[in-house]
Amino acid sequence: MTSTPQRLDSPTHIKRTAMRLYAERGVDGVTVREIAKAAGQKNHGAVGYHFGSKEALVKEIIADGARIIDERRCRLLDEAEANNGPRSIDEVMDILIYPALDPFEDGTDDCYMRFTAILNMTHRKLFISAIGNQWNKGYQRCLAHLRRLMPNMPASIKNQRLMFVGGYLSMMLALRQTALSDTTREHSTWPSPETLRHIAYTAAAILKAPHDEEALARLPAGVPEESSLFATG
Repeated sequence: MTSTPQRLDSPTHIKRTAMRLYAERGVDGVTVREIAKAAGQKNHGAVGYHFGSKEALVKEIIADGARIIDERRCRLLDEAEANNGPRSIDEVMDILIYPALDPFEDGTDDCYMRFTAILNMTHRKLFISAIGNQWNKGYQRCLAHLRRLMPNMPASIKNQRLMFVGGYLSMMLALRQTALSDTTREHSTWPSPETLRHIAYTAAAILKAPHDEEALARLPAGVPEESSLFATG
């Protein structure tokens, strides 16, 4: 059942409009004047008035979604841990994926994951600075459980696989949003709940896969830990 869009105040409406434009064209492909116009603001300086700068606007959009996703993840983790869980990689994967869907619950969002995926590739430092350690707690807790539940292998290999999974989930959910935003045709795969399940299963398989000791010996030492690639989803 689709929720009825709520009437948004001007700053929130500007943020939602900017997020959609950024998801479609990237941060560098959209001017503040275009955002104000698309948001129906008569004053083309509305972005500066409400947010001060384009960078501040981008950071607010990131933080808005990240806060909601982090709170959802932490709530699910609290429930799982109270029952001596999570007990499996698959359970943690659900906690990573489902809270990242439709964070704003106002009928306007089909692009937050697209927006963050593009931003991660083009302005990663800006993304990380907006998230910080404040809205990353649930993600870090998920990583700790995944490391505990993964098969026995060197920490560097676990970190590498978690980096792969972060990128995989971020991109797959962004592709899903991109497909679903195209209302000019019907989609046979992306709307199905089973597609989300399959994304979760295949991501879990990356972490569960056996590793080759001889191949490991050929890898460079000191693989860095990647802890925030999928901080919002």
